[in-house]
Amino acid sequence: MKYIKNNPKKIIIGKRKTGGRNNKGRITVKHRGGGHKQKYRIIDYKRNKFDIEALVKTIEYDPNRSSYISLLYYKDGVKRYILTLKGLKIGDKVISSKNLTNFIIGNTGPLSKIPIGTVVSCVENIPGKGAIYSRSAGSFSIIISKEKQYAVIKLSSNEKKMVLLDCMATIGSISNSEHKFKKLKKAGNNRWVGKRPRTRGVAMNPIDHPMGGGEGKASGGHPKSYKGIPSKGFKTRRKKNITTKYIINKK
Repeated sequence: MKYIKNNPKKIIIGKRKTGGRNNKGRITVKHRGGGHKQKYRIIDYKRNKFDIEALVKTIEYDPNRSSYISLLYYKDGVKRYILTLKGLKIGDKVISSKNLTNFIIGNTGPLSKIPIGTVVSCVENIPGKGAIYSRSAGSFSIIISKEKQYAVIKLSSNEKKMVLLDCMATIGSISNSEHKFKKLKKAGNNRWVGKRPRTRGVAMNPIDHPMGGGEGKASGGHPKSYKGIPSKGFKTRRKKNITTKYIINKK
């Protein structure tokens, strides 16, 4: 990913909406369309500017994610966005290092250097790939133990995973933990974010939905999607997923 020095506008790019339609103009994803115009902020999930101190210049709202984002000004003139951590303030200084010794909020280092019991977020699953786990508002992971070349982390879902010790993680939990308590005031709130109305499956005809049809207000049977995939307990994870062996206990 290319970053331009001394110009924060270069890490903000235009975002073109599809309305859920493919290249033939046919709707392939339901309930999308409209919404306010948005721009995409490129987030630095890799934190690969090592041993260069950065100043937290701003804390901003991002329409593309549930947490806030922070703009970092590095000493060499580079500017990058990161996810804001709970407790991180404007004017704070953060650093990313492979030999991390200062375990304050916002600093990033490999799991091998971070003490057991530390609350972390933006955790990688492959070294150098970028953060995968604990990226949404209020989420975090806890380092439970370290065994040989792996660290065991506990996710917010109480699932325990084995992650290589060389993987990077950021100290602290993600900001805006109150996001899950947000309530819609009116139908327009959903339209602003690009969500269109949806029709209940039981109100459709049998040809349109697996739960449709029946005399009167029939229940529709076990809940399913319009493609026939059951919900409420149905496992959708692939059985041959290569990362399954790194899960210690399933949630």
